[in-house]
Amino acid sequence: MSVPVPRQREAPAPEAGPAALPDNGLTLLVIEDDPSGAFNVPEMLDTEGNRVRIRTARNLTEASRLLTDGVQCILLALPGPDHDGADSLAALREVLRLAPLHAVLVLTAEDDAERAAEAVRVGAQDFLFRGELDGRILSRAIRYAVERKRADLAQRQLTESRLRAQENARLERGLLPTPLLDGSGLRFAARYRPGRSRALLGGDFYDTVRTPDGTVHAMIGDVCGHGPDEAALGVELRIAWRALTFAGLCGDQLLGTLQQVLENERADDEIFATLCTVDIAPDGRRAGVCLAGHPSPLAIRPSVAPRLLPTDENGPALGLLPNARWPRREVELGGAWSLMMYTDGLIEGRVGTGVQRLGQEGMVEIVARQVAEGRRGEELLDATVTEVRSLNGGELTDDLAVLLLDRG
Repeated sequence: MSVPVPRQREAPAPEAGPAALPDNGLTLLVIEDDPSGAFNVPEMLDTEGNRVRIRTARNLTEASRLLTDGVQCILLALPGPDHDGADSLAALREVLRLAPLHAVLVLTAEDDAERAAEAVRVGAQDFLFRGELDGRILSRAIRYAVERKRADLAQRQLTESRLRAQENARLERGLLPTPLLDGSGLRFAARYRPGRSRALLGGDFYDTVRTPDGTVHAMIGDVCGHGPDEAALGVELRIAWRALTFAGLCGDQLLGTLQQVLENERADDEIFATLCTVDIAPDGRRAGVCLAGHPSPLAIRPSVAPRLLPTDENGPALGLLPNARWPRREVELGGAWSLMMYTDGLIEGRVGTGVQRLGQEGMVEIVARQVAEGRRGEELLDATVTEVRSLNGGELTDDLAVLLLDRG
């Protein structure tokens, strides 16, 4: 039976027919799957005083055609529990499958409370009894069901987002390198900060291994860009570098092979990567350095001011020039030393509020001051990165990677 809607405000009576309904009102899809229990839907107004639009379907096939994004709620009149001997909630399960993002109300008989409660457990937002159905109760139930569905979807999305973040974090932690330096006598420290928000991995990459002949090989690189594709490419280059290093490649031959890897794996021809490789002799007193468009390492020795290693034999970044060459320059390290390798994220931060960049000279000054104050290893890296961030006025926007090897 249709029950008049209580007047909640003074408003002219809307004209009959769907053409008079406003575009911003609620729309209810009513599915009456039980011909013997047909009912009249009471007239309703939403909270803005607009008439709730009603679409009616005689079965699920017809309902699927009427179900659009404009429908906010579905009212399903359940058939009797013995209807055709079928599962009494089969229609509800099908509606939930067809409309996973819509709020669903079920309508059932007063003496069927147990099945009504079961319908909610299956997935409906609420239930109503036929005998108490009027415009006020139905209108309120629709609003509650819509808001409850929105809350459920928001909670589900939040949970899924947290699970994805946890899975991504586990994956990215697994992709970060584990230095292999047993037997070298060298100490290793590293700091890594991706520029992407909430990420653990950026386009910067590094690695350090000791080969069977006693040589220690270190590498640091930077793929242009900051997205997940660049991070994935950085991981591929690091893994390729480790495999090629253990295979015995070094210097120009190694970098040439890495360029082939980059050219085959990059998303487009504009992507390139800078790289710095260092191979330290088994006695720890000499090293060979190759630069592919990358900043030169910083050497720190006792009683000597920190200085950048020579860059006069620098080669181009990987992926820029076909058939490029990357000369290997040998340098003397001495008996006790520290070697700092870094990406441009450490030197391209701003100094104050102007446009001035820190640069390599500014970085050398910071490291020299920290060393003079007695900082070494992990403490030196932490103090250096902290001061760079402070000069920048906050978190750095570029990826940053720094590694430090110490001997003596």
